Amino acid sequence: MEGTDPVNKKLAAALSGGAVLVVALSGCSSNNKGTDPKLIAWAKTVCDAVPAQDAKIKAANEAISTAVSDTTSSPATIQKTDSKAFQDMSDAYKALASAISGAGAPPGVDEGAKRQQNVVTTLNSLSASYADLKKKVDALDTKNQAKFASGLQDIASQTTQLETQSKSGTAALQALEQGEVKDAIAEQASCKKVSATTTDPASTPASTPASGSTASASASAATAG
Repeated sequence: MEGTDPVNKKLAAALSGGAVLVVALSGCSSNNKGTDPKLIAWAKTVCDAVPAQDAKIKAANEAISTAVSDTTSSPATIQKTDSKAFQDMSDAYKALASAISGAGAPPGVDEGAKRQQNVVTTLNSLSASYADLKKKVDALDTKNQAKFASGLQDIASQTTQLETQSKSGTAALQALEQGEVKDAIAEQASCKKVSATTTDPASTPASTPASGSTASASASAATAG
């Protein structure tokens, strides 16, 4: 729909950052010998929760991207698509936070509890942010195209905060995934699977966090229109 398409592209770009964040849990390691069995068990608990949430994040991104490509979509259709995508993202981040919280601090790791809590806090914050966006999308007036486009623009402007939170989440996960933690994660088939599907060019979303400048330009275009 004219007026909303550029804004929805920015939403798609912001959503795609989540898939990259999840992959921060699935880095490779060249040294996985002699890792503490307790740490291996901890890594399995965390990694086993990743594939389902990774799939949910990617599906949400794909749904937004599909809506973007269909310029004939009605406000009601866009609202429904975005609302579900935001809810799915919120649920995915909450589930990941719960999995990491439930796993406890990685055993034998310096400041493991602090690093774990930083990840949990960041992921829960992201979950709350997406839940808030869903509420705002649901409240948009779909019967007035101008008002709907304006409301969607306001929502899109908040994706800058989401991008910042996503980067913070990635940093927190990378801080947690150090030394033997990374070795333990590298041994988990579930995390390897996510890493393989994301690094495959055929399965990588067209929009990534690096596309922020494009997203900003799209938002500007929507404002100008």
